[in-house]
Amino acid sequence: MARARQAAKAEASKEAPERAASKDELLKYYRDMLLIRRFEERAGQLYGMGLIGGFCHLYIGQEAIAVGVQAVQQEGDQVITGYRDHGHMLACGMDPREVMAELTGREGGSSKGKGGSMHMFSTEAGFYGGHGIVGAQVSLGTGLAFANRYRQNGKVAFVYFGDGAANQGQVYESFNMAELWSLPAVYVIENNQYAMGTAIERSSSETRLHMRGASFRIPGEEVDGMDVLAVRDAAAKAAEHARSGEGPYILEMKTYRYRGHSMSDPAKYRTREEVDEVRKTRDPIDHLRELLEQRGFADEAALRDIDSEVKAIVADSAEFARTSPEPDPAELYTDVYVEAAQ
Repeated sequence: MARARQAAKAEASKEAPERAASKDELLKYYRDMLLIRRFEERAGQLYGMGLIGGFCHLYIGQEAIAVGVQAVQQEGDQVITGYRDHGHMLACGMDPREVMAELTGREGGSSKGKGGSMHMFSTEAGFYGGHGIVGAQVSLGTGLAFANRYRQNGKVAFVYFGDGAANQGQVYESFNMAELWSLPAVYVIENNQYAMGTAIERSSSETRLHMRGASFRIPGEEVDGMDVLAVRDAAAKAAEHARSGEGPYILEMKTYRYRGHSMSDPAKYRTREEVDEVRKTRDPIDHLRELLEQRGFADEAALRDIDSEVKAIVADSAEFARTSPEPDPAELYTDVYVEAAQ
């Protein structure tokens, strides 16, 4: 009996099949998250040097969400998000040079220096923009999902927004429309607990944001947004639901941003001890590093090599952004209207 109990315990302790991931997959997730982290750290430095103007919202701490969701996306799927968008761009495969150059408002930027931090696009990468108006992208993302259903193309729109935007009225108009017409949308709520600076308990009467679609009969799920595999598995389930014609799905990613709302926010609404505790116990990159070492997929030297590679890419992107020329003033008159066919 004792042996049977031990065997049962050992079997129960095995990782569930849906949590499985190959060495190459885990190393890719690690590299992609580290690229976002190092890129954002350098962006913060460039902002402090005055090379990036306007608002700049960093994604540090939330890397597992963009990378985990991207892991289940198929070619032709769309991504749309708010203004904390650099991580999504990199996860979608946009060139770090073009993203950094756009942050500095240079000609080599993805939007030719006219978009800046909050308004970059790359339809080639399936990225339909960061958007500066809180919650505006939810309606636009629902429109992308409507187009997918109209065309019957089997594609899914991944629509990101934060806990602050979850209280916007247009979000619920979009939910109603999406469920009514069974639109293939996955709504990803990046709940980093503080919106623009107010704790969610002080701003929301219902803090379980994955339940916000209940009155529209949209299923939802709470996910550990600091665990890339948990994110990936939940996103796969939600995407299959949407892709199969079952309609929208809501994923609430419980996460935490380490920096303030933007570079100009000192984040005095929380303690340094609180931030340090999350960094120490829940950091998504540290968690994956430990998993790689536990499984024997990478040792300290291999992980250092990845970090060196990523730092070189980020340094190159920063130099490109610094030296790329300013846009020609005539560029102000382009991309205003659709050009008529000749």
